[in-house]
Amino acid sequence: MKKNLTTKILEAHLINGSLIPGSEISIRIDHTLLQDATGTMAMLEFIAMGLPRVKVGLAAQYIDHNLLQTDYKNADDHAFLTSAAMKFGVHLSKPGNGVSHQVHLERFGIPGCTLLGADSHSPTAAGISVLAIGAGGLDVALAMAGHPFNLPCPKVMGIKLTGSLPDWVSGKDVILEMLRRHTVSGGVGKVIEYYGPGVATLSATDRATIGNMGAELGATSSIFPSDERTRQFLVSQGRGADWQPMAADEGAEYDECDEIDLSALEPLIACPSSPDNVVPVREVAGIKVDQVIVGSSVNSSYRDLMSVCRIMEGNRVAPGVHFHVNPGSRQALENVAQDGGLLMLLMAGVSIHQSGCLGCIGMGQAPGTDQVSLRTFPRNFPGRSGTKNDKVYLCSPETAAASGLSGVITDPRTLGKNRPYPAVQNPETYLIDDSSIIFPLEDSSAVEIKTGPNIVPFPDFEALPDSLQVGVVITLGDNITTDHIMPAGNKVLPLRSNIPAISEHVFEQVDADFPARALATGNGIVVAGENYGQGSSREHAALAPRYLGIRAKIVKSFARIHKANLVNFGIVPLVFKSPDDLKLFHQGDQVSIPDIRRLVEGGANEIPVFVNNREVITLLEVSDRQRQELLAGGTLNFVKQSHQ
Repeated sequence: MKKNLTTKILEAHLINGSLIPGSEISIRIDHTLLQDATGTMAMLEFIAMGLPRVKVGLAAQYIDHNLLQTDYKNADDHAFLTSAAMKFGVHLSKPGNGVSHQVHLERFGIPGCTLLGADSHSPTAAGISVLAIGAGGLDVALAMAGHPFNLPCPKVMGIKLTGSLPDWVSGKDVILEMLRRHTVSGGVGKVIEYYGPGVATLSATDRATIGNMGAELGATSSIFPSDERTRQFLVSQGRGADWQPMAADEGAEYDECDEIDLSALEPLIACPSSPDNVVPVREVAGIKVDQVIVGSSVNSSYRDLMSVCRIMEGNRVAPGVHFHVNPGSRQALENVAQDGGLLMLLMAGVSIHQSGCLGCIGMGQAPGTDQVSLRTFPRNFPGRSGTKNDKVYLCSPETAAASGLSGVITDPRTLGKNRPYPAVQNPETYLIDDSSIIFPLEDSSAVEIKTGPNIVPFPDFEALPDSLQVGVVITLGDNITTDHIMPAGNKVLPLRSNIPAISEHVFEQVDADFPARALATGNGIVVAGENYGQGSSREHAALAPRYLGIRAKIVKSFARIHKANLVNFGIVPLVFKSPDDLKLFHQGDQVSIPDIRRLVEGGANEIPVFVNNREVITLLEVSDRQRQELLAGGTLNFVKQSHQ
């Protein structure tokens, strides 16, 4: 049987289950990735397991999100993560060394490996043929402890690429075209696998851009073959020995198929406020621009940054435009500097920042009221920038640079009338500096873990009761993101290790009274529409509501990672059997779910819910393992009970 690449990698890592789409499988994880916004809680969860050292091939902890030191909290978290990483055998990338995904691509990723990351953009590693999956912090902590990762077996969507990109069009436009065609839910339950003759025309960093924003499709992961371009990148990183060729068999079958002629693409842009609100740049050209940002977790490689440098060379940013560059890694910044790029940016009036996530996660760089911001970031969900009612567009570095020079949204192809296209290639050999990575100690017995006052122990949660009497705390519509549920930004992110404090911000952008109302309700539920919980992997979007007493969520459909996180913290994820039943629920309604423990334990798929004297049938679509975790009140409780 001719196999696609996804199937080959999954088969090589399969521990339990069968590769039947939708059925639960367990796979071995080779690498784990934590960043500081998720790592503080994940490390506390790992510590709660009582193990002396990680049991995964390579574990990495990055400090790239909470880089603003507005008070002691972030600095304390960094000290905690550094000492915990040294104690438990985890690689530690220090603040300023770079965004987790870019650094892992450069220094650690190996073709054919599996990576589990506590960040939804972990599939950036697709750039070098790593099957990387985003997950909640608890799932990553379990993988660090040597447990397999459990997930519904994904379908594989094959995307055949032909042709080659025209000048002024780049990898960003490929993934924007995917979002235009398939929307933010088009990849749910799927791995997006790229193949075909057009793949060879894309660099490893272009592929990384496409893999990164596969998360915006809702995809489980994305993957590219490991070919000569992969080998070139690893050789340039001094890691040529890590390369091995990997590809789908000729004529391999896919569950779904699509084809993109790269030569037919044009510059694209995602308009406010969703990554799939995509149109050609020419259709919105002329809109005044106030802010431009290049970089963060996507489009922050050497090729992306140096392309902007070449476009800016000898020119000045338009008056009234604030232009920022956020390098993806110290390595990318050092190599741009070596080739004269920094002077080009400085002479053009560009602000250059440290390597990190920064404005992408709402850590500074918020636009002003009613200002238009063009960003090469992966997301433009409402308010994610830190400004309410923001107007954020997503585009390529080429479009960002052209618009920054003109002061209005500009199709970069218009620049070709006066200058040649800067066909920048990645270096044959990178300037490499690993001095900002702390490698695991052979003997860590003398290391003491440092904790500050913002590090609060993981809360205890009780088991699922026999029946639930709950109040409807809030009702919501479709495409509610984890940013809606648990905001990011410099006010909230520093509280990631303090669940009582961070819970005060749940649904802050939607309904500021939610936390108080949830606590007053006692046991509560949330009711919503399609694709609930799309976006980031942040487990706090499940953990903080659970702390506030939310015991179930009833929606039309869930995003994959958020649904798994709900189970991890003992919140029952129910789906309307009849979507029209959503309109029967209103804020303040009292709801009864009788015999829920017996139904969950007995394997029932249909869970009757009673609201206003009416019976509504909901579906509990979870595995047998997840049922046991729900009964225990969450995964950590279940793991502790299993070890007793």
